[in-house]
Amino acid sequence: MLKFGKPSRKRRLALLLSFVLSAAALGTYLYTKDSRQFQALTENLFYSELSDNTLSLHYTLAFPENYGIHEPARLPSYDPEADNSEEDIRSMLRQLSEISPERLSDEDAYAYELLTRYLSLRLAGSAYTYYSDPLSPSSGMQSGLPILLADYTFRSSKDVEDYLHILDQTDTYFDGLIEYEKEKSENNLFMSDASAGKIIEQCCSIMDKDALSSGTHFLHTTFEERLDAMLQEDLITEEQKSQWISENDRLLTTVMTPAYERTADAFTILQGSGSNDMGLCYFPEGRSYYEYLLASTTGSSRSIGEIKTILFNDFEQNMTALRSLFLQYPELSAISSLDAVIFPYATPEEMLEDLKVRMKADFPAFPVSESIDFTPSYTIKAVSPSMENYTSPAYYLTPPIDDMSNNIIYINHKNAPDRLTLYTTLAHEGYPGHLYQTVYSQLYMNQKKTSCIRYLLHYGGYVEGWALYVENLSYHYAQMLVQEQSPLTAAYYEACRLNRNIQLCLYSLLDIAIHYEGATPAKVQAILRELGITDRDTVSAIYAYIVEEPVTYLKYYLGFMEFTILRNAARNLWGKDFTLQRFHRFILETGPSDFQGLEHRLASWKLS
Repeated sequence: MLKFGKPSRKRRLALLLSFVLSAAALGTYLYTKDSRQFQALTENLFYSELSDNTLSLHYTLAFPENYGIHEPARLPSYDPEADNSEEDIRSMLRQLSEISPERLSDEDAYAYELLTRYLSLRLAGSAYTYYSDPLSPSSGMQSGLPILLADYTFRSSKDVEDYLHILDQTDTYFDGLIEYEKEKSENNLFMSDASAGKIIEQCCSIMDKDALSSGTHFLHTTFEERLDAMLQEDLITEEQKSQWISENDRLLTTVMTPAYERTADAFTILQGSGSNDMGLCYFPEGRSYYEYLLASTTGSSRSIGEIKTILFNDFEQNMTALRSLFLQYPELSAISSLDAVIFPYATPEEMLEDLKVRMKADFPAFPVSESIDFTPSYTIKAVSPSMENYTSPAYYLTPPIDDMSNNIIYINHKNAPDRLTLYTTLAHEGYPGHLYQTVYSQLYMNQKKTSCIRYLLHYGGYVEGWALYVENLSYHYAQMLVQEQSPLTAAYYEACRLNRNIQLCLYSLLDIAIHYEGATPAKVQAILRELGITDRDTVSAIYAYIVEEPVTYLKYYLGFMEFTILRNAARNLWGKDFTLQRFHRFILETGPSDFQGLEHRLASWKLS
């Protein structure tokens, strides 16, 4: 019988060291295995999502070839028989469940958390196949597609060719949307006659035949302007420019215009098939769909009851503040537009430059990369007159993640804003709003080599909530401009801020009342009458917009409220170490997220 004696101390140390090294090797393997799995899953998802839609690809990546994407230009089309989105989401969630987030880096673990919730929410939304409206009157693709086409950047000849291929597929694209609307109608979920009438009118006016025949349509002029710029840089020849202009003219006339005509014809036929011209709750699953839409659009996980409480309290606080302001400055009731006389800046460029200076105390500078101080450029453009009726008062076009140097802000001059409104609008769209937030967060995530999937996860409440949050701060910047010269005008600016918040908060509450609680036009009219809004056309317009665009006001205002709540939480958590700049840095460096993620992240965030 073999006997084993006790191992020597040296032997025990060797065995222990061997075990420790083996355990460390196993741990490293497990960590890298999960990291590799997560990276492969997210990169495949990133690739497949962008490869199927050249428009999304082009607005996400300036140079897709650097990411291994070499797909031909494609505009996706609705195909009910090929729709397996629910199965795909379940498959991705299963793959995620096989990865341990504890074995991922902090950045990947956070991306894992966000992606899991994002996909789970999308899976819940797949139950409401015919509840969305891709051709809604205010934000549908009939107006959105031309805007995207008009600003499709030409960096190379391939971009021009891809653009023309997209134009050539607009007929198939709109045919798919028509098919979807027919199926909505068959399921008694088609829009109201009034909304359908707006779509018909838009389809006829956007592709204006006189402008098309004379070559003055904005899809003619913007195309030629982009080619001229390429010609000046010696990227193309005169012969190429001439050929492409001819091809663009042909496609606009023979493909895109007929597609819009067929869409108008289809909606004319479908008019009358809608069964509900009020809130979503009057549809069979309307209330549960509204709950899903509210969560997915705003990024807030709060219950509707909690959201109402937050909004009611905010409404009361702003009303009280406004009353106090009028008691302190009785002359305010006689002021209409003093700001047009006193406000020191007139042009958008002057205003943006002033905002960039004033925000420095409250917001961090852009992240420095390789000792290079990056400052993006911006261009202010006017919305084409033919699109003024269908676009927002202003909007910002998000740049690709690999080329953030050029940024565009559009201003709709249909209803020329006064100087204060223009100033705060530019704060919303530019600095410290969309432009600043987008560029800062993308620069930071690029430097941290954040998972590519973060760039595909869209959070409307984060994006628009931030813009409204900083817009509120910009009213205080405007007050600083005039305080010394005219304290009364500064008080007027504060009254304008409070009034805007009261209005947006009211519309957010009406959104819940109409879509979740079933408020009728008569009920909404009575609510608005109590608040002094009695004009019938105004009341009808408010009701119609909220019916057509559910949760839109909440995307802005609840997002703003969530940031305010988060700021208060940071102030309590950090105590004397709290500053606005530190809080804003936390938001920007965390990047677009749902508010549950931001709340969790706040507790462990450290200033680097």
